[in-house]
Amino acid sequence: MSLPEKVVESINDAVNVCRDGNVGWVILNRPKQINAINDEIRVGVPEALEQFEKDKEIRVIVIRGEGERGLCAGADIKERRGPENSLQVRKRMECARWIESIDQTTKPVIVAIHGYCMGGGLELALACDIRYASPNAVMALPETGLGLIPGGGGTQRLSRVVAPGHALDMLLSGDRLDAARARSIGLVTRVAETQESLLQEVSELAQKIAMKPPLATTYVKRAARASLELELKRGLDLELDLFALLAPTEDAREAASAFSERRSPNFIGE
Repeated sequence: MSLPEKVVESINDAVNVCRDGNVGWVILNRPKQINAINDEIRVGVPEALEQFEKDKEIRVIVIRGEGERGLCAGADIKERRGPENSLQVRKRMECARWIESIDQTTKPVIVAIHGYCMGGGLELALACDIRYASPNAVMALPETGLGLIPGGGGTQRLSRVVAPGHALDMLLSGDRLDAARARSIGLVTRVAETQESLLQEVSELAQKIAMKPPLATTYVKRAARASLELELKRGLDLELDLFALLAPTEDAREAASAFSERRSPNFIGE
């Protein structure tokens, strides 16, 4: 899986970034390990997201995995740690809540899922705003079979993405889902025509979103995500507040002018 000819920069040995116009790509770069999660990924992904969050030219972020075998096979079991008690495990896990960096990102985050997307890899995908899968994608949360439970948000985010019954089915059984099944329950919203076309299709969607007024995109994400936490009245108040803030902006006026003049708009983010 590779991008068109663009400049790729390294965050560290396991995470690269690439800019394609107004779209920033975060690339997991451990293909020989199916991008299994190690400490470099735990550090590099939040750093890449922060970099793109601060970059005013970037309006949409995409996460993908390098190599043909998959987005991410989960935690790297070869990372050996000494014996730990419950308090030590809790302290270590608390310091490694790296996936939550996506929650702090105001820009839309799309994840391109191909091949294996297991355990922590699926937890990473669940934190993103849009999940776009290749037909060959295989997804699962198999932790209970190892005597554990998901520890990167899987038990909390899955039932916010799919119906609770489907979530418990996946969590208790650990069964693998293909792309068609994942789409049927809402785990992914889009499936590419072919494995080879995934990145092009994801790029086209990202560019489409990036062409819209960026402040409106930020606010609609904020309102939609807040709906998962707020009771309805407070959510409606937030929606009204954000609408009122957008109505007098330059981009809103530009959208109306461009429509009436039958031309393409030029949004500046103000």
